[in-house]
Amino acid sequence: MTIRPVTIRIGTRGSALALWQAHHVAALVKSQPGAPAVELVRIKTEGDVRTDVPLWQIGGRAFFTKEIDKALLGNEIDIAVHSLKDLSTVLDSGIELAAALEREDPRDAVLSRTGAGLMDLPKGARVGTSSLRRRAFIARLRPDIELLELRGNVPTRIERMQKGDYDAIILAAAGVRRLNLDQHISELLSVGEFPPAVSQGAIGVCMRTGDVEAGRWLQKLDNRASRLATTAERALLRRLEGGCQVPLGALGTLDGETLRLHAAVCALDGTKILQASSEMPASLANATSLGQRVADDLLAQGAAELMANERTARSLASGG
Repeated sequence: MTIRPVTIRIGTRGSALALWQAHHVAALVKSQPGAPAVELVRIKTEGDVRTDVPLWQIGGRAFFTKEIDKALLGNEIDIAVHSLKDLSTVLDSGIELAAALEREDPRDAVLSRTGAGLMDLPKGARVGTSSLRRRAFIARLRPDIELLELRGNVPTRIERMQKGDYDAIILAAAGVRRLNLDQHISELLSVGEFPPAVSQGAIGVCMRTGDVEAGRWLQKLDNRASRLATTAERALLRRLEGGCQVPLGALGTLDGETLRLHAAVCALDGTKILQASSEMPASLANATSLGQRVADDLLAQGAAELMANERTARSLASGG
């Protein structure tokens, strides 16, 4: 019989936002009657180390999670805390998503030096983002804007904007709010025109498959609305993706007992967009089916060809 440690070890990245998320999970665990002590274990990931190139130029996936998941499988930690949008849609064997915490605002936020929103930025404004999705939807709405790469943690990105490296930057509203940096937000972008990344705003907590002790403390952290919405979104992405970043925005919403999903795939130059929506009665099984249904609709419209063209263009641009 394996004797469990008296302390639950929580694996996390070391950025300010990652630590906020890990401390938040730790507090939720410790608030339960009879809960064990918790310890945060900081782990560096490939995404933290490789800050010299855009993420879309790095081969593979799970840039911010695989080292943490390796530590989980190696019994170096007991649970792993991730931004759910960073987590691969296909988890390593032996790992399960134990909880999807209540979701923060899933929208993207514009932060600008003058307080201007996206449509009010001057012609040729320099906008920073490392996301292919954001690049595509910005190009659709403001083709005149100059898009620049932006890496680093949230406070660093804001500091670089304030120093004048950018006229504006686009960040997830959830991360900005969690770090109490709301005062820098100029505009929250409409999910209709600027659909968020899959699972944006949600925190995911993973454990080893079948770990009853860890599951005992995590099951109460799982939020039904968040779990259903992100399950649909992740099923959509899993059906569409091919191992690279995809210029896809999607948002699942729970309205009573109806689960809805809207998604859009956009060409990087903004000249073409494919959209699909559907709904089903709310259940975990239906959430997966809903994501697959919307993905199949997009594929029928030509999403595979659009994404293949974008990958070829990116490969040529990066010298691949």
